[in-house]
Amino acid sequence: MADDEDRADGGGDAIRVGPPPRQGRRLSDKILVAFHQACDQGDFEVAEQLLRVLEMMLTRRPVSPDINRRRNIETLVAAHERLWHLRHPEAAAEQ
Repeated sequence: MADDEDRADGGGDAIRVGPPPRQGRRLSDKILVAFHQACDQGDFEVAEQLLRVLEMMLTRRPVSPDINRRRNIETLVAAHERLWHLRHPEAAAEQ
């Protein structure tokens, strides 16, 4: 049985075998990745909603000082620009 491989004692409750889950990226980074994926797939409504969530996260009062705040805001502006250009391709053609 496949579940037996995940159990340290061969029965009872499942015990995770292997390294603990890593923290990895911040939630805001994951939302930004999802935003770009939505843009790539042409789902601009979802991209806009993700951008709103990201904006809310980055503009609310931080619990701890964020040394990357300026970079985060620049990333947010770049994301807004990307979505605008995707929604207005005629503007890029005029340039």
